[in-house]
Amino acid sequence: MKIIRYNATKQLEKIYNRGFIKSHRVEEKVKRIIEDVRIFGDEALLRYMRKFDKVKLTAKQLRISEREISGAYQSISGDFVTQLKVIIENINRFYRKQLKKSWRIKDTDGLILGEKYEPLERLGVYVPAGTAPLVSTVYMTVLPAKIAGVKKIVLVSPPDKNGNINPHILVVADLLKVDGVYRIGGAQAIAALAFGTKTIPKVDKIVGPGNIYVSEAKRQVFGYVDIDMVAGPTELVIVANRFSDPKFIIADLKAQAEHAGGLAVLITNSKALAKTVKAQLNINGAIILTKNIRQAMEIANTIAPEHLEIFVKNPQRMLKFVHNAGAVFLGPYSPTAVGDYVAGPSHVLPTAGTARFFSGLSVYDFIKSIHIIGYSKKALEKVRLPLEKIASIEGLTEHLESVKARFL
Repeated sequence: MKIIRYNATKQLEKIYNRGFIKSHRVEEKVKRIIEDVRIFGDEALLRYMRKFDKVKLTAKQLRISEREISGAYQSISGDFVTQLKVIIENINRFYRKQLKKSWRIKDTDGLILGEKYEPLERLGVYVPAGTAPLVSTVYMTVLPAKIAGVKKIVLVSPPDKNGNINPHILVVADLLKVDGVYRIGGAQAIAALAFGTKTIPKVDKIVGPGNIYVSEAKRQVFGYVDIDMVAGPTELVIVANRFSDPKFIIADLKAQAEHAGGLAVLITNSKALAKTVKAQLNINGAIILTKNIRQAMEIANTIAPEHLEIFVKNPQRMLKFVHNAGAVFLGPYSPTAVGDYVAGPSHVLPTAGTARFFSGLSVYDFIKSIHIIGYSKKALEKVRLPLEKIASIEGLTEHLESVKARFL
């Protein structure tokens, strides 16, 4: 790992602007796949499965059968479901706090204003399985959607070379009462969810991480459906000082290095810590040496990482300086791994600096707000003059007349 000084502007800019790299080749390839699936549906899906996954199936075999799901229970260890229940309770406890209630106000003039919260009807969840089956993505996406009240949830995941889906993914999906699981991955799976095929239902929103083709496909279908975010490689930034245990820091940076192309950064004001970590780690990443911890937090905010670990004596005091991060992990016993698997908040988090304006997946992502407006004649009379003034400035005469008609 390189040691970078806080005033090494060009080197820091490369980290800050990591999300601006774009591949026109990938963009065009994904565009063709999406259009192909939109026009030819299942036929295109099966063709791409033969091409990319080397698996030959019929359209009927795209959906995982009840028999396969039952068989999946025979392929997992006996304590898996028991441990899963602990995780499910942690996630449910966190997301129940986010539930919103519809509200309405009414004044003495008969004016009614409010919001009605409605869950989305249909959700598509993408679960990666290329380098490793991301079992945790199933419960990290499905549970907040279930708590929000989403009516129908389907899941897609790429098959292995034998055409199978990891049994743990199937068991979790079944326990969480997912309405359908389909063995399809890549940009073609995103296209199928966005536009629907004879076999795979069209959804209102697509969530879940994926490779560069999946992320690009989500970006391109946004507008036809909603998406959670366009996620890039995973990221970890650690802020630490001379009181921090290098053993924990090194372990967490090594864990981050398990992800291909991920960002691993240590920001510290301790030269001794920087040298210790540099000597023991040979991974892609950077160590940024700052004047003090406040400056370290400023740089962390500019990076706006997916995961931010704070290794100082009183990490909670540093929260007031955190403005941009997907999730914050406080103290030496809060490794990123606990957030990835069991803590409660979803591990679907903004990357590539988008934590400046995106949030981690939440119940709010699966709820839409419907505005409620009700006026009596008396209430309308009170806003008639300002309404007519703005409408006249905009030149929309029929808008004016629609109000005047109520007072003739």
